[in-house]
Amino acid sequence: MARRTFHRAQYQRYTGGPDPLAPPVDLREALREIGDDVMAGTSPQRALREFLRRGSQDTRGLDRLREQVNRRRQELLKKRNLDGTFAEIRELLDHALLEERKQLARDLDDDARFAEMQIGSLPPSTAQAVEELADYDWRSPQAREDYDKIKDLLGRELLDQRFAGMKEALEGANDQDRQRVSEMLSDLNELLDAHNRGEDTTEQFNDFMEKHGDFFPENPRNTEELIDSLAQRAAAAQQFYNSLTPEQRAELDQLAQQAFGSPELMSQLAQMDSALRQARPGLDWDNAQSFQGDQPMGLGEGAAALRDISELEALSEQLSQQYAGAQLDDIDIDALARQLGDEAAVDARRLAELEKALSEQGFFDRTSDGQLRLSPKAMRQLGQTIFRDIAEQLSGRGDRQTRRSGALGEPTGASREWEFGDTDPWDVTRTVSNAVLRTISESDEPSMVSREMARDGVRIDVRDVEVAETEARTQAAVVLLVDTSFSMEMEGRWTPMKRTAIALNHLISTRFRSDELHLIAFGRYARSIDIAELTGLQPRMEQGTNLHHALLLAQRHLRRFPNAQPVVLVVTDGEPTAHLDPSGEPFFFYPPHPQTIALTVRELDHVSRFGAQVTFFRLGEDPGLAHFMDQIARRIGGRVVAPDVDGLGAAVVGDYLRSRRGRRG
Repeated sequence: MARRTFHRAQYQRYTGGPDPLAPPVDLREALREIGDDVMAGTSPQRALREFLRRGSQDTRGLDRLREQVNRRRQELLKKRNLDGTFAEIRELLDHALLEERKQLARDLDDDARFAEMQIGSLPPSTAQAVEELADYDWRSPQAREDYDKIKDLLGRELLDQRFAGMKEALEGANDQDRQRVSEMLSDLNELLDAHNRGEDTTEQFNDFMEKHGDFFPENPRNTEELIDSLAQRAAAAQQFYNSLTPEQRAELDQLAQQAFGSPELMSQLAQMDSALRQARPGLDWDNAQSFQGDQPMGLGEGAAALRDISELEALSEQLSQQYAGAQLDDIDIDALARQLGDEAAVDARRLAELEKALSEQGFFDRTSDGQLRLSPKAMRQLGQTIFRDIAEQLSGRGDRQTRRSGALGEPTGASREWEFGDTDPWDVTRTVSNAVLRTISESDEPSMVSREMARDGVRIDVRDVEVAETEARTQAAVVLLVDTSFSMEMEGRWTPMKRTAIALNHLISTRFRSDELHLIAFGRYARSIDIAELTGLQPRMEQGTNLHHALLLAQRHLRRFPNAQPVVLVVTDGEPTAHLDPSGEPFFFYPPHPQTIALTVRELDHVSRFGAQVTFFRLGEDPGLAHFMDQIARRIGGRVVAPDVDGLGAAVVGDYLRSRRGRRG
C-alpha cells in the first residue's frame, strides 16, 4: 500500500504590504471620471493625473495625502523647539551649584570661602560655566554627581543623533562602555575611509559587524547599507546644528568638548560626519528649519524630528508628481506609513495599482502622432457606463424597451431573463440549466435532489426562464449630427453632447449591430468623426453653425446604404449661421444670412427625399432657433424635441428606439 504524504501549512501574522484580502481595484469609477474629463476637453494623460490627484470615494488622492504630509510637517515646527538639551544641562548645573553652595556653607575653612568666590564669579553662559568647572574640586558628592551627568548627557545626546537608541543604551554607562564606543567609532572611521578610497570593504565590514554589530539594530548587510543608515542620521544632526541660533551653536560647540569628559568623542564624530558627507553628498546637509513651539527637544530627539521633516518634505515632493519623469512608484510607501499610518499607505498603493491596471489592461493607446487617447476597450467600458445611466432615465420615464435587442428577428446568440410581455422564443438550454442549479442550491440535501430529478424530472419556475435575443431584420443608416460650435461649451452642453453620442454608439454597436451609425461634428465647417476622436475633441473658439455642410456629409452616408431606413438625428443649440460657398470654404454671418438658410433648407429637403426620419434636438431657449426648427419640421415631416441638457442622452436614445419600433411595426 502506497504511503500517503501530507502537506503541512504554516501560518503567520500579516505584517504589511498589499492586503491579500483587499478587493481588486474598481476601474469603472476611475474610467467614468477620466472619461468625463476627457469629454470636457482634457487630454487623457492629464485626466488620469487629475483623477489620481483627486482620488475616489473610497481612496484619498495624491493632493489630500500631500496636504496631510504638509500639515504634519507644520505641526512639528510649530509645537517643538530645540532647547531641550540646553535646558536640561542648565537645570543640572543649577542643581549642582545649589548643592555645592550648601556644602560650602557648612565648611568653615578658607578654601571653602575661596570656592564660594569661584562659584559666584562663573560666567552667565552655561557652556562657559561648564567648561570652567571642568577642573573644579567638588566638595558635595551630589553636586559632583549632577555635574558628571552633564558630561554623560552630552555624550549620549551627541551619539543618539547618529546612532539609534544610543541615549537610552548608554544611560549609567561606565568607563568600559565609553571605551567600547570609542573603539567602535575608530573602527567605523577606518571602514568609511577605506570605502571612500574605493577599496573592497566586504571582509572589513564583516569583521566590523562581528565586533560591533550590537550598536546597529538595523542590521545592515553591507557597507553601502551601513552608510545609507548612518548618513541620513548624520545629515539630520547637521540640519539640527544649522537650525540653531548663532548663540545656541556657540554654546553647543563649547559644550560638546566636555562630552564624556574630553573632546575625543566630538573629534571622532566630526571625522565620521565628514566621511559620510563624502560618501553621500546628495543628501540635504545644508538645510535648516525654524522651530517655533514650546515643547523642547534634546539633541537626539531634535535630530529625529529633523529626519521626520526631511522624510515629510521628500514625501510631499513625491506626492506632488510635479518633477520630470514622476511616477507613482516613486512614492516611498514605508515612509508614508511611518508618517501618516497604514491607511495612507493603503490609499497610495491602491492609486498605484489603479494606474498600473488602467495601463496594463489596455485602456489607453497612442495615436500616430504619439498622443495618448482612450482605447476601444476603454470606449466600450465608458459607453456601457454612460448607457446604463441613460437607461435608468428611460426606465424612470416608463420606457422599458432599452434592453430589447429585437423582436421576431434573427437570433444574436445571447440570452436574457424573461420579462412580462416578452414574445421572444425561450432559450431552452439556459432555462433548464437555471432550474437545475436553482433546485440544487435551495435544497439541504443536494444528493437526494439529484435522484429526485432523475426520477420525476425538473420543475421549472418563472425565475428560471431565459429568452433568446433576436436582431431585427430591418437595417437603418443612422446619422448623428452634433453641434461643436463654441456656444456648446459656453452653455455647458459640451459634455452632455458627447455622452449622448457615446451612449448611442454603444447601443448600436452592442445591441443593434445591423444598423450603421455615422457621426458628424459641425461648427464653422463639418467633418465625419469616430467616437474616440469625438470623445477627446477639445472645444475651440470658433463661431459658426454649418448645418449645411453637415447635411451634405450625412447624405454621403445614406447613399452608401440605399436599402436601409435612413435616420437623421440633429443636436444643436443655434440657428444655421454658416454654409459652404462654391469654392468649398465656409461662409459665416450673424444673424443668419438668407443664403445660409436657403442652402440649409435645400439640403434638408434632399434628406427628406431619402425617406429619412429626421429629429431635431433643440438645446436652449433661442427663439430664432425654435422658429426655424418648427418651420422646417412641418416642411419635411420631422420632429422637434427640446430636452433639458441632462435629459439629452435619454431623449436621443429614446427617439432612436422609437424609430426601431416603428420599423418593426
